[in-house]
Amino acid sequence: MTPIDVAAYLDRLGLPALPPTAENLAALHAAHVEQIPFETLDQLPGVDPADAVRRIIGTGRGGVCYHLNGALALLLEALGYDVSLHPAGVQSRFAPLPQGANGTHNVILVRHLPTATNPQGRWLLDAGSGEGFHRPLPLVEGEYEQNGFRYGLRRTPGGWRLDYDRRESCRGLDFTERPGSPEEFALPYQEQAGTHMAIFFEYGWVKRHHAHGYDELIGCQLSHVTVDGRTSVTITSEQQWYSALAGVFGVRMPDLDPVDRTALWERVRLAWHARDFATAIRPQHAEAVR
Repeated sequence: MTPIDVAAYLDRLGLPALPPTAENLAALHAAHVEQIPFETLDQLPGVDPADAVRRIIGTGRGGVCYHLNGALALLLEALGYDVSLHPAGVQSRFAPLPQGANGTHNVILVRHLPTATNPQGRWLLDAGSGEGFHRPLPLVEGEYEQNGFRYGLRRTPGGWRLDYDRRESCRGLDFTERPGSPEEFALPYQEQAGTHMAIFFEYGWVKRHHAHGYDELIGCQLSHVTVDGRTSVTITSEQQWYSALAGVFGVRMPDLDPVDRTALWERVRLAWHARDFATAIRPQHAEAVR
């Protein structure tokens, strides 16, 4: 087990150290997706989970799936859960066909926590997308509802398929029960800049769950998504952008001096206006809320 500062991590989540139970697992997952954002304001040099924990604790920053799910898996392991990471792939506007469990995403499985409705005691977690289910799902085929959002979980020849609620940006994800390792995820992460995932880093994509949906900052557009649909505003200034990062997502970036802060804002702003926003982003959102 990789040693981590469990007390500091739990303090970041606002939770005490409690024994492994399905109820406590749900509270950990909910706190993690609410407090620690998916964000691509910069591309980190690797996917080491221990490094991700230090970033989460020390800087208030988040990361992508490899960092967020990797860090949460370490925390769960330290708290006594039977936990493992698994390769996955996300179907989205930018990858419109099912991707299979190709390692461009990952998910967490936790075992040995039976409940009356999940007697096998296996649970699916994903703290690494910024949207999707708020609390763990039973690893059992079926339809699940959380706060008005609906998810379908079914077996496939290669493992499992999770279908997202139609209001969300992603269509679904495929994953396998074969455990993966951080080393396995390093190459897909390094290669993302040359794939459809590059758009995430161009715009500095930031997302986080809230109790009834999710918030999303894509370039200069800030959106709030609930079962009632999507409301969006366009950000026009550096001050507005950093206020949104801090106030909505908890990302304050104290290590940046004024010159670096302006440079980051200008990078995001210019990338945003350089692309055809109507064709690059809006069709995805229109489909998600139809």
